[in-house]
Amino acid sequence: MNYITGSTIRILREKKRYTQKQLAERLSVSDKTISKWETGKGLPDVSMVEPLAKELQVSVAELLSGEQIINRNAAANLLRARFYVCPLCGNVIHALGEGVYSCCGITLPPLEAEEIDEVHNIQAEQIDGELYLSIDHPMTKDHYISFLASINSAGYLQMIKLYPEQAAEGRFQMRGKSVVYGYCNKHGLFKTKI
Repeated sequence: MNYITGSTIRILREKKRYTQKQLAERLSVSDKTISKWETGKGLPDVSMVEPLAKELQVSVAELLSGEQIINRNAAANLLRARFYVCPLCGNVIHALGEGVYSCCGITLPPLEAEEIDEVHNIQAEQIDGELYLSIDHPMTKDHYISFLASINSAGYLQMIKLYPEQAAEGRFQMRGKSVVYGYCNKHGLFKTKI
């Protein structure tokens, strides 16, 4: 596991335009303590990690990694949303922009969606005012579609978690144009516009 480096603290402090003394006052420590942290002559106690991250306005993960994540999706456009999947437990995380997300002790990379192909072809039908999605895909314990999702122009995200040995299908509310996603545990994320 990484731990906070002095240069990370200094860079983040300077971005906030704090002096060592100002940061020290906010954390109820001495300015000498901040100086020791920044010069590598000491490290913040684990009890100081969360307050330090809060004062520097970064996540704990960003503070530990030294890499700041800036959400460039300030308008929270659902069509710029990101999916993250834990390779150990299969947990699915959806975010409206970039971030640092972890599960089972692993920092998760955002999934890059590819256009559908012959094996991952999402079929769409309108049935009783709903969007019915299906994929003719193996649903074995080793190879399956983990989830289907629909993000539409009206600002709605809908997701259905799927499991092996169940059909790769689901019904979604129709609300304008949609981008639909499917996640194959072997081949990754794929999408198409409907």
